[in-house]
Amino acid sequence: MNGKNTNSLMRYMRDIHSIEIQGSKHKRELLNMGYYHGFKGYRFIRSSQNRINYTHFDEVTAIYEFDMVLKTLFYPNLMLLETALKNYTLEVVIESGSSDFEYVFTNLLNDYKKEAVGSGKYKKKMKYRLNLRDKIYNAITYSYSDGRPVVQHYYHKNDQVPLWAIFEVISLGNFGSFVQCLNYDTRVMVTEKLGIHTSSHNHNGRMLETIIFLLKDIRNAVAHNAVVFDCRFKGSESSADLKAFLQAETRIRNITFDSIVDYLILIIYLRKKIGTSKTELRKVIKSFAQETENLIRVSSPEVHTSILGTDSRNKINGLMTYV
Repeated sequence: MNGKNTNSLMRYMRDIHSIEIQGSKHKRELLNMGYYHGFKGYRFIRSSQNRINYTHFDEVTAIYEFDMVLKTLFYPNLMLLETALKNYTLEVVIESGSSDFEYVFTNLLNDYKKEAVGSGKYKKKMKYRLNLRDKIYNAITYSYSDGRPVVQHYYHKNDQVPLWAIFEVISLGNFGSFVQCLNYDTRVMVTEKLGIHTSSHNHNGRMLETIIFLLKDIRNAVAHNAVVFDCRFKGSESSADLKAFLQAETRIRNITFDSIVDYLILIIYLRKKIGTSKTELRKVIKSFAQETENLIRVSSPEVHTSILGTDSRNKINGLMTYV
């Protein structure tokens, strides 16, 4: 099977997609982004049925560059939050008794006990719990084989790997599963320590795991250089409690997590809760706002609205006021 070189792909885009693309500059930009990763990945919004009607290749590069800037902006914030959320949880768990995983597994990762023995909910929660244990042991095994000092140190001393070291090697998704399996009292204590617990919006103690799974989706997309601008990475559902809670806390309306702006709101909210300065938070918001304004100048109003919604400026202004 013969493939197309860059010149052939440019000709294909002109003839088949009616996109104006020519010259060395466009050729270099297409090479840098890639036809399959770049053009094919950025020619629609959220679903392949929702095509962007590009007429010029500069419009394609504008969306691509906007997406790259978003990933550059979001990545350090997501890494910081991943570490902070793990540490807040770790502190509560250790204060509850021990950093030994077997102790935690028996005494704290026991949310299944609130269900009737043998019921559907009991079996479901038990399955989550046992799957979590397997994933944690697999992460430890892989980390030992991969030469991670944080794990090898304890095995070479013939000691149990403590929970803080386990948190160093498990993924954000597995950390979300850990929080999911914690009993109600422990989950609430963690959210209270973070300052995000209210009886009206976190009545089942599930707020934090919902947040973690939402952050996991965008974190993985950013880390693997997937498309993020249109939230197609979204795999986890955002609960009505979380949406209502964020809207009440920030006074920003219509938070749905269908727009990348809403993920910014969540990130800024959490960073404020862990004590990030107003100056730093405003810097992040201004950077995001500047990039959205740049997008307006280089794309059509329809495309901009499809990506960010009709209320993105109001949300950004509301976020600045909240900070």
